[in-house]
Amino acid sequence: MNGANKIMGIISPRNMTEFGKKLLRRIRSVAIVLLSGNNAKNMKVIAVTGTNGKTTTASFTNQILKNLGYKTAIYTTVFYEIDGKYYPNKTHMTISSAKVIQEFFKKAKNAKVDWVILEVTSHALDQYRIYGVTVDIAMLTNLTQDHLDYHGTMEKYADAKSKLLTDYGAKYVILNSDDNWFDFFRDKAKGKVCSVGVNKADFLISNMKLGVDGSSYDFELDKHKHHVKTPAIGEFNIYNMSFAILAASFTGKSIDDVLHAAERTSTVAGRLERVEAGQNFTVMVDYAHTPDAIKNVLEAGRAITNKKVRLVFGATGDRDKAKRVPMGKVAAKYADVVYLTDDETYTENGDKIRATVLKGIEEQNAKREVKVIADRQDAIRQAFMDSNSGDVVILAGIGHEDYRNMGGKKMPWNEVEISNSILKEILNKN
Repeated sequence: MNGANKIMGIISPRNMTEFGKKLLRRIRSVAIVLLSGNNAKNMKVIAVTGTNGKTTTASFTNQILKNLGYKTAIYTTVFYEIDGKYYPNKTHMTISSAKVIQEFFKKAKNAKVDWVILEVTSHALDQYRIYGVTVDIAMLTNLTQDHLDYHGTMEKYADAKSKLLTDYGAKYVILNSDDNWFDFFRDKAKGKVCSVGVNKADFLISNMKLGVDGSSYDFELDKHKHHVKTPAIGEFNIYNMSFAILAASFTGKSIDDVLHAAERTSTVAGRLERVEAGQNFTVMVDYAHTPDAIKNVLEAGRAITNKKVRLVFGATGDRDKAKRVPMGKVAAKYADVVYLTDDETYTENGDKIRATVLKGIEEQNAKREVKVIADRQDAIRQAFMDSNSGDVVILAGIGHEDYRNMGGKKMPWNEVEISNSILKEILNKN
């Protein structure tokens, strides 16, 4: 890859027009693919995009395929894995460059895997980072507001996402029939479209039962009814699991075998991950950082308790500022108690970020109890101290990440470990 490194150094999209940036990014990706020998050629690929649920859907798909006996490789925001060897993704980026993807495919090819599962972002699609990859099965989980600082409008954001359905040869396209953008993506798709949802779907979901230890539901596919159990918590995760089941069924295995494999999956780090230290209330860590994702996790919390749902969250600095007020509104609408704190400030002033989110909370006028606590660790501690038996506490925004960027500096952070430590501290005092 020395030649590819030289190309990347020479061809830089900085300080150019948008057209020039796109052109050079494409040229750079083409050059990297050619110089690497296109390691993705002739490999079977399942790719997942969407605003929310990408990592979980990709992980469920990977686990199901492994349980079915396939040898797999997977690349996600949280981790990548090749033939069962797990590596944490330390970059906090899903796909950082075409070079990274070509190197990943080289390792996958050398391992002689049967299937590759990719989590793909709108940035990666817009910047040709998976150029040279041919996709067999494409999944698009949903589309809600995010990354408008980059794309500008929802229409441009949707266009970027749709590239996965049009530009990479997908034979099968799996869409969410309950998503507001379903018609748009269905009309764009070039492969055979199969839908997942509770209304007029090919994979028709019904009879959902949600619990703190997992979920179960029925679905109808090809006029046959089936039942499935999953450790995943929340209605939105039933959609994620359904996408994975449907994708796995297109690999040639029977639906009964796929369902048996699905029931042996496990949850994903930082995605409604339970924290247990012997407390009498539920604590879950989640990566939710968009209005829709926060709504989903709060509804998941509401579904497993009749007591209070408490939310610890903030908004990220140097990112899509337009979603901060909507995030505040959603928090105030669906949580009983809100602990507004810092997420990652990057180079922005944390006070200003919190003030903008607080504006959304106040505009919702839901008369919720709101506590503004800048220090995230203090906010988590306060939420735990306030909690009573049966309450649900959701820590949103950081999820699996092992550091936070505060003021432009990286500070070590593990939300699960910190929460566990605080819980034990509180329990020991009592």
